[in-house]
Amino acid sequence: MTPTATYRLQLQPDFPFAAAADAVPYLAEIGVSHLHLSPVLEAVPGSGHGYDVVDHHTVRSEFGGEEGLRSLARTAHAHGLGLILDIVPNHMAAAPRHNHPLWEVLREGPSSPYARWFDIDWAAGGGKVLLPVLAGRAGEKSTRFETGARDDGTLVLRHGDLEFPLREGTAGLPLPELLAAQHYRLAWWRLARTELNYRRFFTISDLIAVRVEHPEVFAGTHGKILELVRDGVVDGLRIDHPDGLADPGAYLGRLSEATDGRWTVVEKILTGPEVLPADWAVAGTTGYDALHRIDGLFTDPVGAADLLDRYRDFAGPPGDRGGYWTATVRRAAYRVVTHELAAETEWLTRLATEVCAGDPALHDHAPWALHTAVRELLVRVPVYRPYVTAGGPLTEIAEAALPAEAVRDAKAVFSVPQEAEAVDVVRDLALGRRGDGPAHSAFCARFAQTASALHAKSVEDTAFYRYVPLISATEVGGDPGRPAVSPEEFHAFCARIARDWPATGTVLTTHDTKRSGDVRARIALLSECPERWSSLVAQLTGVVSVPAPDPQLAWQSWQSAYGCAALPAGELADRLEPALLKSVREAGLFTSWTEPDPVYERAVSGFVAAGPGSDTGEARAMLTGFAKALTPFVRANVLGAALVHLTMPGIPDLYQGTEREFIALVDPDNRRPFARPSGGDDEKAALTTAALRLRRERPEVFGDSGTYAPLAASGPAAAHCLAFSRSGEVVTAVTRLSLRLEEEGGWRGTGLALPDDGPWTDLLSPGREFSGGSVTVAELFADRPVALLIRSGAVPVR
Repeated sequence: MTPTATYRLQLQPDFPFAAAADAVPYLAEIGVSHLHLSPVLEAVPGSGHGYDVVDHHTVRSEFGGEEGLRSLARTAHAHGLGLILDIVPNHMAAAPRHNHPLWEVLREGPSSPYARWFDIDWAAGGGKVLLPVLAGRAGEKSTRFETGARDDGTLVLRHGDLEFPLREGTAGLPLPELLAAQHYRLAWWRLARTELNYRRFFTISDLIAVRVEHPEVFAGTHGKILELVRDGVVDGLRIDHPDGLADPGAYLGRLSEATDGRWTVVEKILTGPEVLPADWAVAGTTGYDALHRIDGLFTDPVGAADLLDRYRDFAGPPGDRGGYWTATVRRAAYRVVTHELAAETEWLTRLATEVCAGDPALHDHAPWALHTAVRELLVRVPVYRPYVTAGGPLTEIAEAALPAEAVRDAKAVFSVPQEAEAVDVVRDLALGRRGDGPAHSAFCARFAQTASALHAKSVEDTAFYRYVPLISATEVGGDPGRPAVSPEEFHAFCARIARDWPATGTVLTTHDTKRSGDVRARIALLSECPERWSSLVAQLTGVVSVPAPDPQLAWQSWQSAYGCAALPAGELADRLEPALLKSVREAGLFTSWTEPDPVYERAVSGFVAAGPGSDTGEARAMLTGFAKALTPFVRANVLGAALVHLTMPGIPDLYQGTEREFIALVDPDNRRPFARPSGGDDEKAALTTAALRLRRERPEVFGDSGTYAPLAASGPAAAHCLAFSRSGEVVTAVTRLSLRLEEEGGWRGTGLALPDDGPWTDLLSPGREFSGGSVTVAELFADRPVALLIRSGAVPVR
């Protein structure tokens, strides 16, 4: 059954299946149709997220095991709720002690029946798997190696808390010979950057990629999930990171067949106008494309441009601290491809060189030229990856991933035109041309997988933290260079979704968003008052006793503090400091995760404690006063975004706690255990419950057979009213850019045309009814800046 709305619960040892079951009555009451659970299979002990799977055959014991999950399902079903599971096909934890398939590969080497599970370049490692797990060079730490035995008598090699299998017949060797005799090489963690010879998740060496393109690997990694589906425990799936797979389309087709077409969405980030491949056997995405459109509605394009100029003036000089978005992305991509993904680039170069060596027409392409071509094309892929397999059909979507201008610009790097032809060779290989041998096929898949990792790391995890004029725009799936979305663009997006992917997911907040939807709604308001904001930052800079170590940090710190101004006293510093330290490490301008600068980081902590994170003092009073003055306009953004999300085409997914005001920064701040709200009125909660119950009671209005139609406002403030109808039976109307609206003089007689004479009742104010084919917007929004209308006499919402 297609959900009407899902609710994401982030499971963790402190919030197991039993706790989720306790929440079921409340979630059924607010109106969702399905629980959406984070990964449930056995993971590294203590894991707070579950994406580091170690055993695909076992439901996680720390959550209550399989019986705990089945009990949760029974409770959910008894209350009319289904279960959606988040599954992780791309990778497992590279933790040999817990990961049995990996343990066997390390023990038996390439002859292990599990060797095909993992994407390992044995030749590059001299027949060994590089394990970059040591704190220092192996020679410096050799005295810490020792052999021992497990409780069952199995002989193992130990290094501190780490444990590794011993190759048969090597246990009695002297230590140097014993280390050399294994099918793996234990190494300093810093060697992963250049020497790693297994595919991983992005740049995280602790997560080793899995080759689910092989039928036996698919069967071995999906057996338990498919059993739970067949038994009726699980009703749908969310697929984590399909871009990491060799052939996402084929995988999704196999999965759909195995699950008999259960509702499935993929965590696929669509860049700009990119669309989901039409032949993917899914209901759609998890919804970041919708998030970008919703946020953009409440961002003023003129004010955002003004804010960018003021940011440049404040943060200058030019470059990552004040430059243009596209330039920031390109610099970040070069940094990542030459540094964090150096091993992946070398792997692609080896494959390309192998292809050229086997083709007389390509013999004279030098490895350095191929390496340069690989690098220059990778940094110019405008989307996450091409979708093509070697020898398969070349689609328009695949060609758009390596457009002609990318080839032209990549060639311009070469000084000799003949050497620049290496770019054509690499592009052809990446698009599945130039033959169909093993190296050709491997290059095609690996290029796509590396492009995905590069795009994610350079944009989401680097550029988003370097380019901060308006940090509400630096969200996954967004375009900080063009953060605003016009009503016309939004309506066109919704019409396409309603036509092509009516059951796709939509979101405002997830476990991965850098800021919750409510925080972004507050910060987006700064695009409506850029001059007031820049003036405030200048004043704050003058009153804080501890200066910021750089102006870019100051700008984003104050925006973050303003976005979290609703937090109770005493919480802000504890939550703001870790988020900002993560930000500067990800940006990599002054410090990083792998090359930390403790002096700079201490300066960050000192500034946050004295200024943005302080609960007292002149700066806090100034920021609080600024935030209080904007409260009515924040209300319009928060309620407007929530109502649009809940009633637009697609299946809304609510992240735990977001039915009410939810203030959260980047993980792990946003992954705190769920707590059922108790007491107190909350306007957003009332709106959410009304919309969710309406969706549940009227699925024909919002589902596959429903329709979407924009509604036009008319009058001097028409641009500030966004409205649409669903199947002619429900009308959503919200106020956008409300601060600008007030400055312009209010609604001034602006009217909204309704689908017909009605009468219409506002579900958010049940005593208010409207008749006639149109209504004045000022009257419609007399009680609140949003309205949810249904035909009077329609099925009551319970």
